[in-house]
Amino acid sequence: MGENNTPDERPPSRRDRVRAAVVPLLGVTAVLVGCLVAYLNRDFTGWFAYAPLSNKPFSVPGAALITQGTQIGLAIMVAGVLVLAFWAGYTVGRRVSSGRQ
Repeated sequence: MGENNTPDERPPSRRDRVRAAVVPLLGVTAVLVGCLVAYLNRDFTGWFAYAPLSNKPFSVPGAALITQGTQIGLAIMVAGVLVLAFWAGYTVGRRVSSGRQ
């Protein structure tokens, strides 16, 4: 305990300050890159079918509504959001634990 019954706190090191800037920046970059990849790989193909007298639903075998490039972009976005969520939880947890010591 320091003066006035406050806990002794060490100043953040240079490594902690760099990490505090780089990790959220990586998360935001991953989200933006994922959005860009998903947007650029969208598919504009469309079709129309009309079968008025059949009692069967019409389906196209092997049709994909989301292209593989869009799926990759969405996966990159999810990874970026997970990095941001981890970093936010880690930061809040450090603040709470340093306040209790």
